[in-house]
Amino acid sequence: MNDNPYMIDTNILIYALYGSEFIKQYVLSSPFISFVTEIEILGQTNIEDAELQTRQLALDYCTIIPFSNLIKKRTILLKQLYQIKLPDAIIAATAIIEGYTLISADRGFKKINELSLILLKVI
Repeated sequence: MNDNPYMIDTNILIYALYGSEFIKQYVLSSPFISFVTEIEILGQTNIEDAELQTRQLALDYCTIIPFSNLIKKRTILLKQLYQIKLPDAIIAATAIIEGYTLISADRGFKKINELSLILLKVI
């Protein structure tokens, strides 16, 4: 069972892939991610096979939260209330609905009042 209270944003997973030490504490125990993060990590163009395999291994280590009607409804509400991109709205809605604190380096999430957020400064 995963008792990790955090869900990580796509940028945090990318930092982890490149060995950033400052985020290690958030990705040590099978982090939760949105299905959107999976799409963003694997959906980039011009990824070499070795890099794609590394990314897939990282995703295999994560617990991926699927889309649901509750997440869809909250995403719509967040899009109505805040000017945010659809992927960010889905990620925020997922964290809110599932009760996780979102770990991100994206300052755009700060405007979402109902989101429990740890905003990391990229160094």
